[in-house]
Amino acid sequence: MLTVPEQIAFILLLLTSAFLSWKTFSILVKVIHRGQGTLYLDHFWKRFSNALLIVFSQKTVLKTRLGTSILHALIAWAFILYFLVNLGDVLTGYIPHFHFMGEGSIGNVYRLFVDFFSVFALISMSYFLIRRFVFGSERLTIRDNVKVYAKARSGMRTDSLIVGVFILLHIGFRFLGETFSLHLHGSDPWQPLASAVSALWAGMSPETTTLMVHVSWWVALGLILAFVPYFPLSKHIHLFMGPINFLTRPERSAPGTLEPLDFENDDVEQFGVANLEHLDKTQILDAYACIMCNRCQDACPAYTTGKELSPAALEVNKRYFIKENGKALAEGEESTQTLLDFALSESALWACTSCAACVEVCPVGNEPMFDILNMRRDRVLMESQFPKELQGAFNGMERNQNPWNINDDRLAWAKEDDSITVKTVEENPDYDILYWVGCAGAFDQKGQNIARSFSKILNHANVNFAVLGNNESCTGDSARRAGNEYLFSMMAEANVETLNKAKVKKIVTTCPHCLHTLKNEYPQFGGQYEVVHHTQFIDRLQKEGRLKLKAAENSKKITFHDPCYLGRHNQEFDAPRNDIKALGMEYVELERSGSNSFCCGAGGAQMWKEEESGNEPVRQNRFKEIESSGADIVGTACPFCLTMMRDASNELESSVEAKDIAELVAEQLDEK
Repeated sequence: MLTVPEQIAFILLLLTSAFLSWKTFSILVKVIHRGQGTLYLDHFWKRFSNALLIVFSQKTVLKTRLGTSILHALIAWAFILYFLVNLGDVLTGYIPHFHFMGEGSIGNVYRLFVDFFSVFALISMSYFLIRRFVFGSERLTIRDNVKVYAKARSGMRTDSLIVGVFILLHIGFRFLGETFSLHLHGSDPWQPLASAVSALWAGMSPETTTLMVHVSWWVALGLILAFVPYFPLSKHIHLFMGPINFLTRPERSAPGTLEPLDFENDDVEQFGVANLEHLDKTQILDAYACIMCNRCQDACPAYTTGKELSPAALEVNKRYFIKENGKALAEGEESTQTLLDFALSESALWACTSCAACVEVCPVGNEPMFDILNMRRDRVLMESQFPKELQGAFNGMERNQNPWNINDDRLAWAKEDDSITVKTVEENPDYDILYWVGCAGAFDQKGQNIARSFSKILNHANVNFAVLGNNESCTGDSARRAGNEYLFSMMAEANVETLNKAKVKKIVTTCPHCLHTLKNEYPQFGGQYEVVHHTQFIDRLQKEGRLKLKAAENSKKITFHDPCYLGRHNQEFDAPRNDIKALGMEYVELERSGSNSFCCGAGGAQMWKEEESGNEPVRQNRFKEIESSGADIVGTACPFCLTMMRDASNELESSVEAKDIAELVAEQLDEK
């Protein structure tokens, strides 16, 4: 128990800390509320339970870097436990003979947990400090060609040191305090580690030991009072803001579903994001939630291939800009710099493939991809500044309803093949399934072969389907990902009108980008349809026994490249693998597969522009992995992926063949 002067001093320090914390936390809250939109609290208890599960399980942290993640989780669990520990220690300082949690079985288990988790946290924190400051892990650094806020490179190291030393001293002195107390009152079998250390004080007098108990109490809890006001200025705030991020972020129909812009509102003067305050509140909160672990950077195909984009740097730059300008932002002042001035370069902005790997891997729920896509909207709609190659795609979508800018019959691919029967909705008004061919299927040679192969499969299974033919138009996916939201909205509205007029209920498509747009984004424009991918449909036909396949005639090995917009964006991983395994060839899995798959490099409108400069093209990085797997064939499930894989195969002079799953299945259909 503390002396009366100590009790008074602690209360005064507590009040001072509370006042200073209120000032720094109020700036944090005001800065977040400078953002657009809202923090989502609908379905509150569902959100709350999910956030609580993530906090206590640390499952999002444990997805990658297992060894390091376990150590990080031990610190997080100790931090949660220390909410109780610190409360108990304060009460012990004011209440005579107080034993937090009692001296029964609950108290015993509590002391055992605190004993072990204190040591676990000290070991883990020591590891992280050694990793950063002694060995200088490359994973914790950002390449020099990436734009980083002026004070961030040194600031990140300083902040990490402050946070690390604080944790070591806070938990360390609390643990030491227990060892001194045990020396005074005798060892405790429920605190075996602290009891073992207490033996070191065998020659210490009771007076000195009592003094050390008080010193340890003051250092442990005094550091808390000193550190809490600093919390919003340090990366340690992620311990609070990470759970809040999961609690308040929007529930999206898919990781890449963008919200529409309101072009009918005459009061709106800014479309897209130029300044930090133009971001949604959830995107500003991301900067506070960021752990600065660089996992998003590791997963990013642009960063991996040497380009200027690092999603980690984007969040770090936002954080340090807020740290330097937080008071002005909180008072309502406009940013003095745009995001392109301090957060990322123009090249980085256009390097993003919208693959959602950064969203998938982030342990605190950050979504840097949305910052980038919304910044593109500003560049296109407000500034008319974008890569010149995209103008051709925009013109094609506007004039000829396809990014290839081809003014031909959209059904020529079917008319050229007498072996298949393809009817339009006018010719077959009683169709069951609408096959959405897509622009690649209509105009690209490789895509046309996919369309013919899939139609052959549908004919073989006697599926009653129809197509829109020349009434079909580009879904506008590339326009939206490139920032041309106005063009996308016009195309979406026109397509929804066409689909509704045709009384479409169920759609199957051979393009994951069409799948994503029709399924997840057209509902924003009044289009409610059941949409499936052709690999899902083929899988269903196989399970229903409607496909007869010939036995494989060779012993070739086959692997599968997960399209980002089928896998991560729409969570379909099993169907394409089922389709491939039914072919009878030996299947090998790529190291980066499923939700951790690596992009082909064509998404995010990259298909229509030159790839940003870096060490190598994204497609080649991916294809080298495919070659190293020992596969003879790589199966794809996206016309863009097929193009990228075949281009990479030619560039690398590889013998590995790339084919769409529809092509592979059609080749083995038994027509007897």
